[in-house]
Amino acid sequence: MKTLIVALWLAVLGTTAVAGDVMKVAVTTSFYNSGLADVLLPQIAEDLDLEVQLLVVGTGQAIKLGQAGDVDAILVHSRAAEEAFVDGGYGTHRREIMYNDFVVIGPQNDPAGVSSTQAASAALQAIAAAQSPFVSRGDDSGTHKKELSLWSGAGLKAEGYGSWYRAVGAGMGAALNTASGMNAYILSDRASWLNFGNKGDLALLFSGDPVLFNQYAFLPVNPELHWHVKSVLATKLEGWLTSPRAADLINGYQINGKTLFTFNAVPD
Repeated sequence: MKTLIVALWLAVLGTTAVAGDVMKVAVTTSFYNSGLADVLLPQIAEDLDLEVQLLVVGTGQAIKLGQAGDVDAILVHSRAAEEAFVDGGYGTHRREIMYNDFVVIGPQNDPAGVSSTQAASAALQAIAAAQSPFVSRGDDSGTHKKELSLWSGAGLKAEGYGSWYRAVGAGMGAALNTASGMNAYILSDRASWLNFGNKGDLALLFSGDPVLFNQYAFLPVNPELHWHVKSVLATKLEGWLTSPRAADLINGYQINGKTLFTFNAVPD
């Protein structure tokens, strides 16, 4: 809970605009670490007179906050968990907003030979065979869920790995910092990697496999389950997030000339 409070406080500090309405949205650390929130939140405040307070957590924790009615909506990236959230009656629906992809980061000298592989499964098999240091989020986040599914898809199980596999139980930024310090491999979303300042000797070594597709979706919390949630404001925010204005900001957000997200919301 202390971590959660700190995350919320940091997110609110980043929202400088004063707006007439206030709502809470649980978002992933990968979204927040990308820097896109700093672009979107001030414009939302200006366009909608709405202050969006972010609780920055992993997807698993964001879903728990939504289930408990502690937030008005969630913005996460793990489709199976999102569909279970809606099917369980906790969310009214799932609305896709934008996507990017996951990438494999590692030491520039690439001791496992990841850069020469042709598929994500082969990349992970190479790391496991070499027992090269690998940092896992280990926090039930969308990235962690994807990582575990990739190990499984490669015919491997992370459970029981030796000391070369380190689960840190942390957000994307902290996990990348650990990988940088250890000169280890790690699975990251592309946006967090591009916005990461402490790259050290790390480099992007593998990407492009369709299995690494990374979709972000907005899910309003069900007011029939939690009467107090601000469903009207969630609808208002969803309308903005799926608008041409949001599309321009999301598609136009770049770091060093590289696009971090692609807008793909379907208009009403």
